[in-house]
Amino acid sequence: MATEVKVPPMGESVSSGVLATWRVKDGDTVKAGQSLYDLETDKITQEGTAESAGVIRLKVAVGTEVKVGAVLAVIETAGGAPAPVATPTVAPAAAAAAPAKSVATGPKADFPPSPAVRRVAAETGIDPATVEGTGKAGRVTKGDMLSAAPAPVATAPVPTATPTSVAAAPVQAAVAVAGTSERVSRTRMSPLRKKIAERLISAQHTAAILTTFNEVDMSAVMELRKKHQDAFVAKHGIKLGFMSFFVKAVVNALHEVPAINAQVDGDEIVQNHFYDVGVAVSTPRGLMVPVVRNCDALSMAGVEKAIAAYGQKAKEGKIAIDDLQGGVFTISNGGIFGSMLSTPILNPPQSGILGLHAIKDRPMAVNGQVVIRPMMYLALSYDHRIVDGREAVTFLIKVKDAIEEPTRLLLEV
Repeated sequence: MATEVKVPPMGESVSSGVLATWRVKDGDTVKAGQSLYDLETDKITQEGTAESAGVIRLKVAVGTEVKVGAVLAVIETAGGAPAPVATPTVAPAAAAAAPAKSVATGPKADFPPSPAVRRVAAETGIDPATVEGTGKAGRVTKGDMLSAAPAPVATAPVPTATPTSVAAAPVQAAVAVAGTSERVSRTRMSPLRKKIAERLISAQHTAAILTTFNEVDMSAVMELRKKHQDAFVAKHGIKLGFMSFFVKAVVNALHEVPAINAQVDGDEIVQNHFYDVGVAVSTPRGLMVPVVRNCDALSMAGVEKAIAAYGQKAKEGKIAIDDLQGGVFTISNGGIFGSMLSTPILNPPQSGILGLHAIKDRPMAVNGQVVIRPMMYLALSYDHRIVDGREAVTFLIKVKDAIEEPTRLLLEV
């Protein structure tokens, strides 16, 4: 008998994806629950596993766009037991996706290294077989490889010229392409990058986007963090960052200016009465905005833990579709890359997005004297169809006041 390996349902808004990687070779004997492939959609990269044990026969080549329900492979079983295979062969479609050979034995040998792991291995020279895996069933993740790498190498930039269509090919091949003598090269957009492009164009064409600016003195927050950081870590097991202050400040401002916690739906205005805030994060695959749920009910530690959990999931490529849906407002921190000022674009159908920027010491006039203060520019982009300038400015001032006087967050004023 045979079991078909099909593309599983991946959410209402996802109907297809691109087969990015085969983790097995044609003719391999696989176990139930073993990772078989990576499917890249316009939102996430989803891992597919075997439902039964047996010999797998690949039907689809890497790089092929497949719809939900399509048959990717067939697992041949004999009474539920794996069929014997004398000499496994590799089909041409899977040849480019076959991972590098490893001398590992035991659980690691059953799970070939992912493309991200192979890339780090090529850059650092570290054999994945020598690294202790923290992933599912002991698999080695990209994070495990980065942790095992020497500090100078771990911070080396990742090449950006690797074509999406050959994501599963050896890293050496990608380097060869990058080093070609051709004046130009062409690579196919990944589904995620295409979706980002579509959403940005749609936002500019459908919303009346306007941006207002202000600046905030970060002295009080920085002093508060410095004073209580050790006690915070000791109690909660996580560091107190800036983002939790801004998330709570945004929630406070949304309470005060509910127009920004609304959205346009046709000729109707939908008013939200919940506070799920998206936090934009940059990943190797592009920008993602996982949503921190019920921020009004979370403590500062709860917000920090939620953001850290999403950061880890993004690092490992495990962010799910549900993690990205349902936000009412977005915070984007370009300051971590050194940005001084920007005009963030709305994340439809939301009506507001707050852009944070780099903290720089600047001379400021305080009580008639010039003093040096750590200052940050804030940028609020909003949908002018339902948010007036007065409301936008009021919202931004509420955020500024809460950051400059953090006790306001405790008193909710």
